[in-house]
Amino acid sequence: MSDVPSPRARLEVVVRGRVQGVGYRVFALREASYLGLAGFVANEPDGSVRVIAEGSRADLEALLERLGEGPPAGFVDRVITRWEPARGMPPGFRIESGAHRGD
Repeated sequence: MSDVPSPRARLEVVVRGRVQGVGYRVFALREASYLGLAGFVANEPDGSVRVIAEGSRADLEALLERLGEGPPAGFVDRVITRWEPARGMPPGFRIESGAHRGD
């Protein structure tokens, strides 16, 4: 096992299902903040939720697993992911207003 930290990565996720108006953005904020990730979550006009996060690959994979489960009031039908090298997002995770005013 190496003591070298894993390089930071960027995860872009689009979550489809019943994910707006059910507290999904607050759920994603809580999970990403717990993992110490940088990024944001926002509702999209088509009813999906977009999450962009940067951090270690292990922490991002943990977030991805939780995003697939979602909050109790929601239902996740599909999770679309894209991995990239980190771009250096500022620290902290936030909710962006997006297209839906719910949550």
